[in-house]
Amino acid sequence: MSIQKYDVIVIGLGAMGSAAVYQLARRGYRVLGLDANIRRHKNGSSHGTSRIIREAYLEGSDYVPIVQRAYELWHELEAETGQELLKITGCLTIGEPHSTFVTGALASCKRFNLAHEYLTASEVNRRFPGYTLTDNLEAVLEPNGGILFPEQCVMAHLDLAARHGGEIHHEEQVLKWTTQGDNSVVVETTQGSYAADRLVITTGPWANEWLAELGVPLKVQRIVNAHFEPDNQERFKPEVFPVYLLEAPEGEYYGFPLLPGEGIKLGRHDIGDVCTPQTINREVDPSEIQMLKQVVDRYMRGGAESFKWSLTCMYTNTPDRNFVIDRHPGNSNVVYGCGFSGHGFKFASAIGEILAEMAVDGKTRHSIEFLAASRFSPNSPVAIARN
Repeated sequence: MSIQKYDVIVIGLGAMGSAAVYQLARRGYRVLGLDANIRRHKNGSSHGTSRIIREAYLEGSDYVPIVQRAYELWHELEAETGQELLKITGCLTIGEPHSTFVTGALASCKRFNLAHEYLTASEVNRRFPGYTLTDNLEAVLEPNGGILFPEQCVMAHLDLAARHGGEIHHEEQVLKWTTQGDNSVVVETTQGSYAADRLVITTGPWANEWLAELGVPLKVQRIVNAHFEPDNQERFKPEVFPVYLLEAPEGEYYGFPLLPGEGIKLGRHDIGDVCTPQTINREVDPSEIQMLKQVVDRYMRGGAESFKWSLTCMYTNTPDRNFVIDRHPGNSNVVYGCGFSGHGFKFASAIGEILAEMAVDGKTRHSIEFLAASRFSPNSPVAIARN
C-alpha cells in the first residue's frame, strides 16, 4: 500500500516546530506537521501568556543578529495575521555592577551599538515607580525589549502554515522514524505512515527521547511562575513598568508588567527540579509562591498584594545553556533543534527560518556555528571543561 509523500515532515509543533512548518509552507513546500498533543496544549514549554524578547543579549552577543531577525519576522507575522503578537515595553537587565547579567548585556550593546541606558537603582526607581531596587543594584535599559504572547504566536504560525497549504496533525503520536535506501524518511504514527525527503525534529522537553542516539547532554527542569495582583495598578502598567531580568542575592528572576486579567508575572530562572514530561510535578507548593512573593516585596514593593495563580513549564537545558541546532550526523536529510534552555522562545520565528533553510537548502544564511552539537563531543573545549 502506498503512503502519503511530503517534501518535509516536522515532528513537534511547539514554538520552533510551528515556526518551521510555517516557513516551509510559505515557501511552497508540501509539509506535514505532527504533534502528539492537542492544539494549544500546556504540557511543554510554549504555553502561558507572556515571554520576554530583548536585544541586549546577556547570554552571548552571537545571539544578537538572530534575535534581530526574529523581531523582523514577528512583525511580518503580525502584519500577515492582523494580530498583536509583540508589545514593546522596554527591558531592564538588573544586577550588581559586575554581575553576569549586567556585564553580558553591556557586552552585546557595545558589540552591536545597541540603544541602551545604564541606570543606578535610584534612577530606575524614580523613572519606573513600580520598582524598589536596592542600592547595590544597577540596570541596563534597552528600549526595544518587550513581551511576546506565546500561545498566539504558535497558533499564528500553525494557522498560516495551513493557509499556505501545510498539513497540521495534532493528537497523532509519532512512534518512530526510519530512513530508506533512496534517502527518504518514513515516519510511523498511531494513525499511519508518511514519507518525506526531509525531516525536522523539534520535540522540546521530549528531545531526550527522540535524539538519545546523538548523546546531546540535555537536562529538563521544572519551572514555576506566579501571577500576583498589585496594590496599585497604575505603577505596574506596561507603559511605566518594563519587563525585567533580575540577578540578585536571592537568585535569577524574570518578570512582566500588569497585563489585562493577568496581574504581574514572575518566575525564577536558575533553579528547578530535574524531571521529564512524564514525571513533572504540576502542583505548586505554597512555599514556592512565598519565595517568589518575597522577591516582589523587596524589589517591586506592592506588586504582590494578592496571589492570583501559578503555572509550571519545563526548560530543556544544555550544560552551557546555549541552543543546539544541527544536522543528524548519520542522516543528512534530518535536522533538529533542542536545548533552548529557558531563553529560546523569542527566537522561534528566526529558528523556524533556520531549520527550514537547513532542511531544504542544506545550509542557512544565519551564523549558528556556536550552536553546533559538536561542541559536546569528547574532545571539544566545552566537554573538556565540563569534565
